Amino acid sequence: MARILFIAAHRPNRSPSQRFRFESYFDFLQSNGYECKLKYIISEKTDRIFYHPTSLLRKSIIFLQCFLLRIWHVMISGGYDIIFIQREAFMTGSIFFEQMFKKSGAKIIFDFDDAIWKHDVSAANKKLGWLKRPGKTADIIALADVVIAGNSYLQNFAARYNSHIVIIPTTIDTEKYTPRKHKSYTKKICIGWSGSITTIRHFEMAIPVLLQLKEKYADAIYFSVIGDEKYYHHDLNIKGKAWNSATEVDDLNEFDIGIMPLPDDEWTKGKCALKGLQYMALQIPTVMSPVGVNNEIIIQGENGYLCSTNEEWFAALSLLIDDAALRSKTGIAARHTVEQKFSIVARENSYLDVLNG
Repeated sequence: MARILFIAAHRPNRSPSQRFRFESYFDFLQSNGYECKLKYIISEKTDRIFYHPTSLLRKSIIFLQCFLLRIWHVMISGGYDIIFIQREAFMTGSIFFEQMFKKSGAKIIFDFDDAIWKHDVSAANKKLGWLKRPGKTADIIALADVVIAGNSYLQNFAARYNSHIVIIPTTIDTEKYTPRKHKSYTKKICIGWSGSITTIRHFEMAIPVLLQLKEKYADAIYFSVIGDEKYYHHDLNIKGKAWNSATEVDDLNEFDIGIMPLPDDEWTKGKCALKGLQYMALQIPTVMSPVGVNNEIIIQGENGYLCSTNEEWFAALSLLIDDAALRSKTGIAARHTVEQKFSIVARENSYLDVLNG
């Protein structure tokens, strides 16, 4: 049995990038002759310190612990046939660890799903931003034997530094993500957004439109935000809900319409539309900004809607609110799109081709 060492930052079932890009393939890969091991450096305990405001001393201690743990991972990497590095091996600008893994003699696969060559630091770690070097992404790509890019925008960047590139989009487990069996079309309509504390600013782009809708439909509609439990908006009566892996599908299934507003910039062009695909897999009609890969996923008016201006957002959402049959038809088409192009089943052989090739 061939052995794959997956190198990533977070523990299993914590990071969306890890969950939807490789962790969900473990059972399939193991049934096809691959032993999969994940080695991470940020535990649940260190997560609470590293990604939240706290003293630099505490973060420095965590940083050292992570460094020593990654050293251990390098020491045990000699017994693996493939080393799969997701985004980066360590959170600084150095590619020291990637170079050490390369010396193991294993085939190096690099996977990325964001424009991580752009400088992006969380608010909690602004003071540590100097440790980052976005240009390292190009160096890792050049070092890898194979690069897996989440979309064509990322592929075009990677092609400057490596000729062995495969596009595998972020995919959904459609056996887990199943729509609720009985949708009620007489209750209040829920317009929902799912994300994180770092992307809540994207949701806020839609607030002017949501306020218009609230004025038009009053108590016939309500709004839900998942991912930032501290978020609150008085006029829209929104109290954010924490993300919970155990209840994620049920929480999303509350939505009657899912929204994914995005600014049109270099960072968002690299995004892989995860939240939109989650909505669509659950048969939720979805309205997105026409940014990046969203343009390749949505067929306007068939499996969802792409909207640029507030007027377009208001018109599309009003159309879906007013027409239950349209919501049903659009949701069914959306689910079909995910099953055919963006599901694990649709892409699992692509992973085998990369590993076997």
